[in-house]
Amino acid sequence: MLATPSSDLCSTALGFKAFLEGSYQKHNVVHVTSGSFVPLLKNSIWFVVRGMVKLGAVSVHGDELVLGLVGPNEPFSAAFTNVEAYEAVALTDCDLLCCNLRELEESPQLALALARAMTARYRQAESMLALLGLRRVEDRVRGFVELLARDFGEPCEDGLRLNLRLTHQEIASALSTTRVTVTRVLGQLRDEGWLQIDASRHLVMTRTGRH
Repeated sequence: MLATPSSDLCSTALGFKAFLEGSYQKHNVVHVTSGSFVPLLKNSIWFVVRGMVKLGAVSVHGDELVLGLVGPNEPFSAAFTNVEAYEAVALTDCDLLCCNLRELEESPQLALALARAMTARYRQAESMLALLGLRRVEDRVRGFVELLARDFGEPCEDGLRLNLRLTHQEIASALSTTRVTVTRVLGQLRDEGWLQIDASRHLVMTRTGRH
C-alpha cells in the first residue's frame, strides 16, 4: 500500500484548506480540546480545519467501534450515517467549522469541495473494509498503519510521523481483534525497524516501511 498521498488529492486538499481559511470571516471557528465530544447537530455538517476527529459507536453488546478518522479538510455529520449511538470525539485539539445544509445549496464551491472530500472518505472506508478481509492480524495492523500514514502522516527525518494518538484498544476495535494482539504486533514491527515511537509517543513509519 502506497504511503504517500497522490498529487491530485494533495492539490484538492490545499485548495479546500484555502477555501476554509477564507471562510473564517463568515463563520466562527469552534475550538474543541482533545478527548471532547463534538455535538452532531441536525441538518449541519462539520469540517475539520485542524486536528483529528474519531468517529465511533457502541455495539448492542457494549463494545466500542471505531468507524473512521476525520482529518484536515474532511467533513463529518450525523446525516452521513444510519449507525445508532454514533459519536464524534476529538483525538487532538481541533478547530472545526460548522455549515448548515442551506449553505451547501447556496455555495457551489462548498458543495464541490464537500463532494471531493467525501470521495476521500469513501476511499478510506473501502481501504478499511479491505483490511478487515485480511486473514492475518499482522497484515491488518501493518496495513492500518500504512493507511494512517498515507492519509494523515507528516514527513519527518525517519519517515512519516502520525501526529495523533490511538490507543491499542482503539486500533483493536477498528481491526476486529484484541488489544493484546495489537500490542504484540506493534512490538514486532518495532523490532523489525519498520515502526518507531518518537519522544512524543507518536508512531513513525520508517523509510524502511514505505514502499
